[in-house]
Amino acid sequence: MAMEETAGGARKATKSKLFEFLVHGVRPGMPSGARMPHQGAPMGPPGPPYGGSPAVRPGLPSPVMEPSRKRPAPSQQVQQQQQQQQQQQQQQQHAKRRKMADKILPQRIRELVPESQAYMDLLAFERKLDQTIMRKRVDIQEALKRPMKQKRKLRLYISNTFNPARPDADDSDGSIASWELRVEGKLLDDPGKQKKKFSSFFKSLVIELDKDLYGPDNHLVEVSSNWHRTPTTQETDGFQVKRPGDVSVRCTLLLMLEYQPPQFKLDPRLARLLGIHTQTRSCIIQALWQYVKTNKLQDSHDKEYINCDKYFQQIFDCPRLKFSEIPQRLTNLLLPPDPIVINHVISVDPNDQKKTACYDIDVEVDDPLKSQMSSFLLSTANQQEIASLDNKIHETIESINQLKIQRDFMLSFSRDPKGYIQDWLKSQSRDLKLMTDVVGNPEEERRAAFYHEPWSQEAVSRYFYCKIQQRRQELEQALAVRNT
Repeated sequence: MAMEETAGGARKATKSKLFEFLVHGVRPGMPSGARMPHQGAPMGPPGPPYGGSPAVRPGLPSPVMEPSRKRPAPSQQVQQQQQQQQQQQQQQQHAKRRKMADKILPQRIRELVPESQAYMDLLAFERKLDQTIMRKRVDIQEALKRPMKQKRKLRLYISNTFNPARPDADDSDGSIASWELRVEGKLLDDPGKQKKKFSSFFKSLVIELDKDLYGPDNHLVEVSSNWHRTPTTQETDGFQVKRPGDVSVRCTLLLMLEYQPPQFKLDPRLARLLGIHTQTRSCIIQALWQYVKTNKLQDSHDKEYINCDKYFQQIFDCPRLKFSEIPQRLTNLLLPPDPIVINHVISVDPNDQKKTACYDIDVEVDDPLKSQMSSFLLSTANQQEIASLDNKIHETIESINQLKIQRDFMLSFSRDPKGYIQDWLKSQSRDLKLMTDVVGNPEEERRAAFYHEPWSQEAVSRYFYCKIQQRRQELEQALAVRNT
């Protein structure tokens, strides 16, 4: 949790500093009341910046256009396609705004405001911080793929009570002497918030009683603890076994530990060769590969094969084998791990009402750091606040760019008012032409000089020729209909 809070707090602090610098002009390390001096305050016209809203040319009625000049309206299907394209463009623009490049101030703005270098430094620091967090997240994901276990002590309590026979008892249980054996346990110094139950550490528990007393068919009591793998049953903190009897009984407890991932006992020959008694399959294969490299058993010409030495030949019964065959050949060499064997005497001495024996067993539990790492990867704390700060930064950068456009507008107008107005009118004319879908150039067509151009005579001739041909076709069609 500390790692999660540190990473989230660092990112949030960086975003806050970026936004504070952009809005208030406060540099990191400056007093809270200090502000950056503004150079070249924007003098743009009120409302949206130049080019943001359509302008209407004076003297030209833009809402009403001649029908002959308007392009034909597209069909409904084409309109739907255009709407879809516009939506896709809007989505792409929205995604583009979230890129890191859109946070960068243009070079001309940085030249106008030298203090903006502090913002660029914060931006570079944020990029490094994001890269570091992403790299750590990848490292954590890789670490979670490997088993993270800790060795802990499980204290086992074995106790028994004796209930002597009562001749005056009404029920059948009280009239017969009996004893009850209890097997309980708990994890010592468990720092986890959720305490693990005793049964979760074992796959099975077998209690072997004296054959002479309970016969060959009733001397084994098997308590399987596989129930914790099903969602319908619950874990328990112990087991209890009750049997009739009024004499002391020798019993043997066989406890099979539950290993996650599963562990196996090695064949005695392989165990002596590798120096491993019980281990997981992956660790055994890794130890075999280390033995092959240490003794240079890999074939120099064909790296896929292993030349077996005398020990490998005794174990795998072949002079040469592929390393990919080892997992399959290991199946016959891996045995179930040995159970924990505890000998106990169930005392029925009336003077000793309860007798308890304690044993400490080494067990493997999940590293508590694993849950913290998982929660760090799944945590979404501070994400909404970071996203809101990102949006504010993007909006501030956009407003700065718009103010820069307004400033350039005013500066250009102040240098050459006449030339700038002419260029501006031409630009507005082009924009109006695009927005109203007008074919031709209405500004030129409304002047008389436009019709005294050299090409006008040819255009008139072509026009009359087309009209004559059209009329001729209509007459031919009418005569053909009459003749038929």
